Amino acid sequence: MACNSSTCSSSGCYKEYKEEEHHKPKTRAAVNGGDSRQNLCVKCKSSESVCCGIGGEDSRFCKDCFKNNLYGKFKQAVTYNAMITPPDKVLVAFSGGPSSRVLLQFVHEMLYRARKNYDASKDKSLPVFGVGVAFIDESSIHSFPSQQIEKAIGDIRSIVLNLGPPSKELFVVPIENIFASFGIDCKERLKKLLDALDDVTGKEDLLIHLRMLSLQKIASENGYTRVVLGSCTSRIACHVISATVKGQGYSLSADIQYVDSRWEIPVVLPLRDCPAQELNTLCSLDSLKIVELLNGPCSGINGLVSSFVKVLQEENPSRECTIVRTAGKLTPFHFNAIPEIDDSNVPSATRRHHRRHGLKSNASLSSELFCPICNSPLKKSNSSSLTNESPQTSDLFVAACSSCQFQILPKDPSLTEQFVSLLPQPIIARAKHCDRGNASSLREQIQDFLLSDDDDEI
Repeated sequence: MACNSSTCSSSGCYKEYKEEEHHKPKTRAAVNGGDSRQNLCVKCKSSESVCCGIGGEDSRFCKDCFKNNLYGKFKQAVTYNAMITPPDKVLVAFSGGPSSRVLLQFVHEMLYRARKNYDASKDKSLPVFGVGVAFIDESSIHSFPSQQIEKAIGDIRSIVLNLGPPSKELFVVPIENIFASFGIDCKERLKKLLDALDDVTGKEDLLIHLRMLSLQKIASENGYTRVVLGSCTSRIACHVISATVKGQGYSLSADIQYVDSRWEIPVVLPLRDCPAQELNTLCSLDSLKIVELLNGPCSGINGLVSSFVKVLQEENPSRECTIVRTAGKLTPFHFNAIPEIDDSNVPSATRRHHRRHGLKSNASLSSELFCPICNSPLKKSNSSSLTNESPQTSDLFVAACSSCQFQILPKDPSLTEQFVSLLPQPIIARAKHCDRGNASSLREQIQDFLLSDDDDEI
């Protein structure tokens, strides 16, 4: 948004965009008038439109206005939810696809403006946030030729390098490195783990969980305070339907909020309000290079849902937004709530917005127990009932959510121990923590019926 102050130097102020658009020279179409006005940008009313948003003919934009509109959605999400503040050090998850490519470009532009404002300020009171880029290399589980993989990684390095200053550290980390603490052949361990899964959907979901663990490991070891994902409206819409099909309705609201702090390093989704169609259009207009090799299609339930949502989108371009907007009405969890901010480094407008829109403690769901595999919040009733399983059942099977039990964990109890031995250490550690949490939760429920030491003596 734009302010009325002539001295404003905020990196979130769009006054400079409005001034640029006001002084744009009128095109020949605008001067001549007539039917050619139908091709004018609906925002600046002076330049010819070159693309349409998801609103169709009612959202025709010129190149500059289209980019400013999309960047405005990104910046509003970042500012209102305090996703990136001056003291932060953010890690951008980059896959090479259109969504993460636009995310990287927007974060770079935001960083560039912040650095420019810092250099122009006299007191230097607000620091400039740091940016790193992480690419999780999954070539060990795909049958891509080694030459193509090397070229794809080289393209990714070139994309990050060509962004220009300020410089950004790039981490290219194989996904099997999550097993590095075992001191064994990581690739072989990952292959055995995936081969132990018969369910195609379960295998894809486990890879998603391992990818997040890898990002958390990189962020934690290198001092990052945020993990920024390029999950857009389209991807979140698919997740809403697929999670419902998989029986993850209780934990669904945890995955679709702007902020997710259940992880050690909070995860944020600044492109939540940006559809994939608009992101693809921007990549085409700005000639943003993407790496398609490593973005394979989904299969199983995820693939079916993706195809279904695509058909819905073709019938009505706003369907994805409607799905996400409807799911957004679900009650979020306490770790999705916007925290109260007292940091003087955070803009006053952001602090006021947090006080106005911050979720109250009684308006959010609370969950102290999480699935050790997918980290989904669990109902206390479900988790406590699981403790009644046979003693031979492993801690992991007892602590896992119903979706992971059905799609990821082996059906044969005799194979459970072998499967658990192949999992990375963070999942095993979470399983033990959840098991202790289950016992604690059960004790709280029966506390009134337990005998005290004095009663025992009597």
